Amino acid sequence: MAPKTFLEAVQTRRTIYALNKDVPISDKQITEIAKQIVLHVPSSFNSQSTRIVVLLGREHDTFWDYVLEVLKPMLPAEQFPSTEQRVSGFKAGYGTALFLEDPEPVEALRKGFPIFAHHFGDWSEHTSAMHQFALWTALEAEGLGASLQHYNPIIDIKAQEHWNIPVDWKLRSQLVFGGKVADAGEKEFKPVEGTRLFVHGAKE
Repeated sequence: MAPKTFLEAVQTRRTIYALNKDVPISDKQITEIAKQIVLHVPSSFNSQSTRIVVLLGREHDTFWDYVLEVLKPMLPAEQFPSTEQRVSGFKAGYGTALFLEDPEPVEALRKGFPIFAHHFGDWSEHTSAMHQFALWTALEAEGLGASLQHYNPIIDIKAQEHWNIPVDWKLRSQLVFGGKVADAGEKEFKPVEGTRLFVHGAKE
């Protein structure tokens, strides 16, 4: 099978909840993909503020065990079974990438470029989002499925303690990935020209 082009990977990247631990690439390849994302995804003013913590195998399982542990006392008893089922679905995957933002380079830019100081927080979020999308798409190109979750900030302290994550790094999302048990359903698209896409000056 020929490798997917970038646009093909963008088009086929979907939220996949039905995951398993049967992945088509090695841990070394997953690590290399994450490394290349960190090296080559751009950031505002070259801040390089995004940090990615990749949890594989048992470490991935531990993360989702912690999520359940933290959630259980927060939820009414009648709501917990459905939450447990959902989180167990994430645990059934193979790995989780934690996306964090390090505020130190962002604060340095605020001091270095005071005229833009109030923008750097937003631009930090843009940087994180680009890394999230790039890794998600890269894993899709290799045949893995994934979904993006947001159990921050409730899981932050547990993650910081167990994986020695600096307390000032801000957890922004968790990309759960693994082998695809089932593909996503067909997706319907509304027209984008004139509603979400506007082009001026195009030649015939």
